[in-house]
Amino acid sequence: MFKSCLINASQSVASSSRSLLHTSAVLSARISSKQARHEKISKVQARINQKLAFDAQREYAVLGHRPGQDHKWRSCALAKVIVTEDALYSDSVPEITHNPEGDIELPPHLSFGVTERSKELFFKVLPPLSAQEGVTKFSENVISEMQEAMENERTKANMFAKVIDLRNSNAKGLAFENRRRCIKLFSSPGNPFDTGRPEVQAALLTIQIRGLWKHLLAFRKDIDNRRGLRQLVHKRAKILKYLRRLDRDRYEAILPRLGLDAASVEGELVV
Repeated sequence: MFKSCLINASQSVASSSRSLLHTSAVLSARISSKQARHEKISKVQARINQKLAFDAQREYAVLGHRPGQDHKWRSCALAKVIVTEDALYSDSVPEITHNPEGDIELPPHLSFGVTERSKELFFKVLPPLSAQEGVTKFSENVISEMQEAMENERTKANMFAKVIDLRNSNAKGLAFENRRRCIKLFSSPGNPFDTGRPEVQAALLTIQIRGLWKHLLAFRKDIDNRRGLRQLVHKRAKILKYLRRLDRDRYEAILPRLGLDAASVEGELVV
C-alpha cells in the first residue's frame, strides 16, 4: 500500500516537472520570436528612414529648397513668370479689347512669342486699317459698307485670337513661350535677349530640372532621364559657382529669384 502511494507520488511529481519544463520552453520560444520580429521591424524602419533622408537630400539638391518650403519657389520671380499647364487651363477669363469695330476677346496667354507691341498691332491697329482698305469708293451705301467691313474685321480678329491661344499649342509651344519669358526677365536691360548671361542659363536649367523632376515622380524607373537630371543639376551648380567667382552680388541676388538656397548649389550634390 505504501509502495503504491510512493509510486503515484513520484509519477505526479515527474509529470508536473515535465509540464513546467514544456511551458518554460514554449514561453522562451515565443519571447525569442517576438524579439526577432521587433528586430526585423526596426531594421526595416531604419532602412525606410535612411531612404527618406536620402530622398530628402536628393530633393533638396534638385528643387533648391528643403521639403515643406515650397513657398520659396511660389514667391520667386521665375515661378511667377512661367506658365504651367495647371495655370494655363485654369485661367479661362478672356481679356476684352474695346475697338471702334467692336469688342475683341483675347485669351489670357498668347503663344508663338506674341509681345505686347505685336498684340497692339494685331488687334488695335490693323483691324480699322483693313476695314478702311475694303471701302475704296464713296457712295450712298458707304456707311453700311464700312460697318459691314468693320464687323468682318472684328470676326477675323476674334478667330485669329483663338488661333494664337497658348492652350492650342503642344508641350513644345509651351516650353518655347516659357523660354522666351525667362530670357526676357533675366537678361540685362541693354540686351533683352542675352541668352549667354549666367542668370539666363541658370533660369533655363531650373525650368528643365523641375520639368524632369515632375516626370520622374511619375516614372521612377526612367534611368536615362534620371541621368540627364543629374547632369543638369551639376551644370546649373557649375554656372552659379562661376557667377559667384565673377560677381558675388549678382550671385546672391539671383538665388532668391530662382527659389534656390545657397547650400543646394555649393558643396556636394546628391542627385
